[in-house]
Amino acid sequence: MPKYCLDMSGLSNPAQHMPQDIHASLWRQVEALIAAGTFATTAEVYEELTHIPPPVGECIAANEAALVFEVGNDSWDWNRYIGHTNRMQAEYESFISERNRNREHTINLNDLSVIALAKTLSLPVISMEARKGSLAEKRRAIPDICDAEKVQHMTFSDLLRAEGIVL
Repeated sequence: MPKYCLDMSGLSNPAQHMPQDIHASLWRQVEALIAAGTFATTAEVYEELTHIPPPVGECIAANEAALVFEVGNDSWDWNRYIGHTNRMQAEYESFISERNRNREHTINLNDLSVIALAKTLSLPVISMEARKGSLAEKRRAIPDICDAEKVQHMTFSDLLRAEGIVL
């Protein structure tokens, strides 16, 4: 059973700053979490995650069935997910990049899909995005929407602490 919903930045940013060849023991522990079904994500974000370099990217690709929560699969309440997704797209439309001439540095539809999944499953979201603060009038990031939706937001470091992963 998953414990966290995963955004692309939740693993891709740490992989850039903590290369897998240098921090091999850390990434082996993360791979074990992936293989154990600790993370949930949407099909769109899964596709992004498969582009993380090996070995983590390969581990993600090998564990698609455990990671991806597909609409139409009766093992979870995907109808509730669709309801959250539709409501959130309408409520946050003025912040969504694809709905605002691809405005940079704001949420996109994939971001909203992960938050809707987290809300549906009552799980925190793992991402490396920062709150927009004074820019929140026109732009929102995952943590801003998580706050509004009462969904816990965690960083990669928060994940490591929660799972007791140390170098």
